[in-house]
Amino acid sequence: MKNDIIIAGVGGQGIVSIATVIGMAALKEGLYVKQAEVHGMSQRGGAVQSHMRISDKPVLSELITKGKGDLIISVEPMESLRYTPYLSEKGVIITNINPYKNINDYPSEDDLTKAMEDLGICYYLDADKIAKEIKSPRSSNIVILGAASLFIDLKYESLQYAIKKIFERKGEKVVDVNLKALDLGYEISLKAKYKFNRKI
Repeated sequence: MKNDIIIAGVGGQGIVSIATVIGMAALKEGLYVKQAEVHGMSQRGGAVQSHMRISDKPVLSELITKGKGDLIISVEPMESLRYTPYLSEKGVIITNINPYKNINDYPSEDDLTKAMEDLGICYYLDADKIAKEIKSPRSSNIVILGAASLFIDLKYESLQYAIKKIFERKGEKVVDVNLKALDLGYEISLKAKYKFNRKI
């Protein structure tokens, strides 16, 4: 098996947490993992991306070659589009629809939606709304991870295990709400599986 994943967003959106959960889940399954983080501006709100490569065979390089990526997981819509050149022909994007407008000429929501739909390989969902419904606005990144889990060659139980281990020091309530966020993202994606060009 092989998964080449780009995780994207802006500083403060939980990109590192997504990568940590995936990495721990992969290690639990005895897989090889290589990760390289690339940060933009050092302050909160700057672009952040992480290349993550998972395989049942040794991985030689941390970086994903353009045209070879299997999946983009993004917590910010414009950032999801930024890395489309890295996707393979069968690659998929899972992204939050809510923008983080950190530049003056940020595209309109209509333009972003059209660009994503024109790709024909993009799922987009309102992860912020879902996270707020469970009274945990900061868990929108885990909602996105749940939606993306269908396209990652890892057992769902391994992702749940990783969330429990990573968040356990913050208490049972934090663990439970993040597991709920993961489940909600997964359930939404499961209902819409293979139905591209649409909001999920």
